[in-house]
Amino acid sequence: MFKVAILQKRAIHVQIDENIESIIMAMKETSENHADILLLPECFVTGYDLPMTYEKSIADDDIRVTKICENAEKYKIGVVLTAFTKGHKQPQNSAFVIDKSGKILMKYSKVHTCDFADERNVEPGKEFKVCDFEGIQLGIMICYDREYPESARILMLKGAEVILVPNDCCSMQPRIRALSTRAYENMVAVAMANPNGDNAGCSCAFSPICWDRNGKCVDNTVLQADDNTEGIFYTEFDMEAIREYRNREMLGNTFRKVEAYGQLVSKEIKSPFIRDGQN
Repeated sequence: MFKVAILQKRAIHVQIDENIESIIMAMKETSENHADILLLPECFVTGYDLPMTYEKSIADDDIRVTKICENAEKYKIGVVLTAFTKGHKQPQNSAFVIDKSGKILMKYSKVHTCDFADERNVEPGKEFKVCDFEGIQLGIMICYDREYPESARILMLKGAEVILVPNDCCSMQPRIRALSTRAYENMVAVAMANPNGDNAGCSCAFSPICWDRNGKCVDNTVLQADDNTEGIFYTEFDMEAIREYRNREMLGNTFRKVEAYGQLVSKEIKSPFIRDGQN
């Protein structure tokens, strides 16, 4: 079983040290509850504070990142640590995957930045990444990434078995349904952490298993939080069952007709999808 602890809590803007203490408290609690990894909402260290500047973002070797790594080793708990980090010239919206020994396995920076809003000044990442977390192939999408099916699809093609989603937005109902679909169509487990609040929250988890061996449909919802409750929610993924399902069912990368997909990588944008600020 792969046990994910999901923090549904709102970070405090600009109060990095206070946010770090909240993370460490959550790490201690989730370790005591035998979780494998703690998933934070988007940009929890810095707060999802926009517009963000390069000066207010943190470096990869920031002492507070090191402090979280030290506590991961102390409590034997993995963490998806999220923050605005320093890119080349602008901040990036990033997630560090830290293992139970305190090692940073990978840093992923959000590819689909919200260029129609204050994230237009955030430097996008250039690739989707997967890492090995104790034998589980783990991918990350951040918030707006999950609006595009290509994000989860590429992670699946790179071998992801579980996709974790740091998030910070509202109007969650269609987005929750989309995450269930991402789990279904890619045969991957999905978990999402979102800050609590009116019209927000709704942290969730979905299994890829949508029918049993007899073809009977099963509900793939593993967790569904409400919008306002602040706290830690736990979800467990049966990796043996998920792997068995992935080995026999006909989604993911089984019978795709890739020769018909060329338009997916075209940069041409036609009406009605033309917007100000597009490259």
